[in-house]
Amino acid sequence: MIIGTAGHIDHGKTTLVRALTGIDTDRLKEERERGISIELGYAYVPLANGEMLGFVDVPGHEKLIHTMAAGASGIDFALLVVAADDGVMPQTREHVAILDLLGVAHGAIALTKCGRADAARSNAVREEIHALVDTGALRGAPIFAVNATRADDAGLAGLRDYLHAAAIASDHHRSDGLFRLAIDRVFTLAGHGTVVTGTVHGGAIRVGDSVSVMPQGLHARVRAIHANNRENRIGRAGQRCAINLAGVEKTDLARGDWLADARAFAPSARIDVQLRVLKGATALRNWTPVHVHLGAGHRLAHVVPLDSDIVAPGGTGRVQLVFDDVLCAAAGDRLILRDAAARHTLGGGRVLDANAPARKRRGPERMRYLGAVEGLLAGRGIEALVLNAPFGLATAELERVTALPMEAVALPADFRLIDTAAGRYVFASSRWQALRDAVMPALGSIHANAPEEPGVEITRLRRMAAPALPEPPWRALVEELVAEQRIARNGPWLHLPEHRIVMSAEETALAERLMPLIADGGYDPPWVRDLAQTAAAPEASVRQTLRKLARQGAVHQVVPDLFYAAERVRELAAIIAQLAEHGDVAAAGFRDRVGSGRKRAVQILEFFDRVGYTRRVHDAHRLRGGREGFF
Repeated sequence: MIIGTAGHIDHGKTTLVRALTGIDTDRLKEERERGISIELGYAYVPLANGEMLGFVDVPGHEKLIHTMAAGASGIDFALLVVAADDGVMPQTREHVAILDLLGVAHGAIALTKCGRADAARSNAVREEIHALVDTGALRGAPIFAVNATRADDAGLAGLRDYLHAAAIASDHHRSDGLFRLAIDRVFTLAGHGTVVTGTVHGGAIRVGDSVSVMPQGLHARVRAIHANNRENRIGRAGQRCAINLAGVEKTDLARGDWLADARAFAPSARIDVQLRVLKGATALRNWTPVHVHLGAGHRLAHVVPLDSDIVAPGGTGRVQLVFDDVLCAAAGDRLILRDAAARHTLGGGRVLDANAPARKRRGPERMRYLGAVEGLLAGRGIEALVLNAPFGLATAELERVTALPMEAVALPADFRLIDTAAGRYVFASSRWQALRDAVMPALGSIHANAPEEPGVEITRLRRMAAPALPEPPWRALVEELVAEQRIARNGPWLHLPEHRIVMSAEETALAERLMPLIADGGYDPPWVRDLAQTAAAPEASVRQTLRKLARQGAVHQVVPDLFYAAERVRELAAIIAQLAEHGDVAAAGFRDRVGSGRKRAVQILEFFDRVGYTRRVHDAHRLRGGREGFF
């Protein structure tokens, strides 16, 4: 268990931690000279069960609230410190509000400096404390009157016993989630290199593991771990860890970054939040500038209300926070908002979507999705989340929102996992079937309107049947229907199995004269006018016959009036696949490989783009996934 102190400056937080643990958390020379805490301090004490109890001592100065928030973000238990002579002070109130907004639900209260106040004053301060915490997370927390300067103080002993008992009885954090550690300190250690410290928010990490530094996306390897101040082979959720890293330098990291499983985050400059504004704070309107404290980080952002035009003092609402730079967060993470001058805490809340969209952020479908995330965070499972994703949910997104690897996510029996070229998607079986059922009527409509056409290219069919479905699951859906013979493929064309192209006897005879001429042309076949002259046939008849042959898959029209034999197209496709092994395919390299002119090379590459075998990327062409069976 991690205990975090809270309270006004000079109320004795550091002295109390030293009395409870024997460790002085003021490690900086300036802190010891001035007698005030400036940075986060850490102390550990062993428990009777062999575990370690950790303390995070936070500064109490009003200008160091950002440091206090960084320390409080990962604690399990609050130790509120109030001096009997001063009583409840401004930072006492602000720290209590921050603890409440961060969802710290367990704690104890230490009434310090009792020797400086008589009984009447001490009782009055107790009443102030009760009034302060009566409606918050610390309601009902026990109050211990302590003299932290006396080792034999009965109140100190009672507090120590209470904290140890609470730690032993505390629920253990889940360690089967995706690993996340909020970095609050970075330093180098002679002979070891880069070391980061922080609280593990989820999952577990082991010596030798590869981890990501986020949002930078750097990769590092774990050399050594100290968990709760003990050398260990593993660090788990709920522990404070110091992790020695290989592969990164101190200058690559900073407080507020994350050390994480790469699946845990997708960096974003927008997050959607369920927010509560404190009573007495200023209202939050569109584009209100705020300081945001999330994890161990501190960023600037602007507020965009989603439910209405304003979130009033004492009210709640969904908002989008728009940052200047990308950051990382996870659904369920708690955060604090302070005003533009960083002088007052405005409110706080919980992240719903850490990768929020810039467009359609207030639409009804979007609101249903955020409501489903709220249900998930409340323990109601993923069913509503997937049902409110009509075009499927990528498992990568599901892992991020649940903070679990897919093998640990419990899928309802009526959900389907769909494998695609871009990873797996989860669909409700009924929604997947509805998407499948939309394909055949679309093809039927195409055949009715253009009976002479061989079918439709896969990209055009998607625009007609399921325009909002992402391309990877769309291609997987088509492959599934082709495998079931619900639809048929003829080269790049998709059609219903019963759709046929019929040729007359004259057209069949002309085709027998034309096909050898086209095949002999190789990668530079004759144009329609030249074929007509050689075959002694009208151009219109040649053109109509070749179009029917194209519908049957015998030839492919690369540009108007230029047809390639199917065998040559297969060869060209194989050449593109070979060139693509070394990166995107440029027209010059393809031209040299097939021995054509640049114009013809561009025409061929554009044909492959058009039928969906490749796609244009700037001035080059990239192979698409799901190309099996194209030619």
